Amino acid sequence: MNELKKIYTLVLLFVSLIVNAQAFRNYSNEFLTIGVDAASLGMSKSVVATTNDVNAGYWNPAGLLHVKDYQGSLMYSSYFAGIANYNYAAFAMPIDSQSALGVSVIRFGVDDILNTTQLIDSQGNIDFNRVSLFSAADYALTLSYARNLILKNVYFGVNAKVVRRTIGDFASSWGVGLDAGIQYIRGDWNFGLMVRDISTTFNIWAIDTDAFATVQNAIPGQNQELPETTEITKPKVQLGVARKFRLGRFFNLLSEVDINMRFARTNDIISTDIASIDPALGFQLDYDNFVFLRAGLGNFQNTTEFDGSKSLSLQPNLGVGFIYNGIQIDYALTNIGSVGNALFSNIFSVKIDYSFFRQ
Repeated sequence: MNELKKIYTLVLLFVSLIVNAQAFRNYSNEFLTIGVDAASLGMSKSVVATTNDVNAGYWNPAGLLHVKDYQGSLMYSSYFAGIANYNYAAFAMPIDSQSALGVSVIRFGVDDILNTTQLIDSQGNIDFNRVSLFSAADYALTLSYARNLILKNVYFGVNAKVVRRTIGDFASSWGVGLDAGIQYIRGDWNFGLMVRDISTTFNIWAIDTDAFATVQNAIPGQNQELPETTEITKPKVQLGVARKFRLGRFFNLLSEVDINMRFARTNDIISTDIASIDPALGFQLDYDNFVFLRAGLGNFQNTTEFDGSKSLSLQPNLGVGFIYNGIQIDYALTNIGSVGNALFSNIFSVKIDYSFFRQ
């Protein structure tokens, strides 16, 4: 346990040194913070310590060591009343008894956006035939590797990711970065640490100057300079503690508390100039590992109302799922009752475990 505390302390120190040594944008590649897997989202993303399947490549790659055979996962969700679509696919497999490998792809995009920059022709006439469509989409390809090293019941994992972002033909970028995670299991207790963008994720943008020139003088005094072409993502830290309970003969309860930390001042419930902290709490009740009921609370934010008063908003989530013949289907409903400012979303995911078909 003392060794694990030392590892956690060294990781946090390393991240703080990186943050203080460079200049960053507070919000960058935010589509990678949305989350994957309806089961995890039903628990308000409180899974860093307990994730143990193909989706661990996203939440904490150390959890891939629990994968004993080929696994695949698919997820689809829509946001902002169907305006934006989120797609995710992943595959994982064990390499041997001490290591595992995973790969995943994410796309988050808004399609069929009207391009009206050429709506008015050179004669000053409105011509709707000059209106076209374009998409603004973000992509991420992640390769994950996990291994059991040094200590018993301590698992390590890393992600190498490539990020591609496009805004029609106007601009596009490439980015690369690394994540790292640790899990430790002690009896019915699970501990997890995930550091996203531990290397920082560096994006380089290419902007179509000809397309920019068409809108540069559309509004006097606006859009006179090209945006910055470099974007550096700050590391984010997630720390989780979980415990499993046996309830009678057939029921099991999993509970987890996560602490999500950003190195910037935000609207999180705990916010300073150095870091901001947003806690999350998740529960999963299952009947004989067959049917699942999930609930969670997260995204605790200090919000300012129109009258200037302050209030606390939060995001409650619910989820259900079941496993049948090696196929797991999950559903999550996020931000129930519009307690927060975001619109609720319906999220579906399916996971296939090939070990069932070997029986």
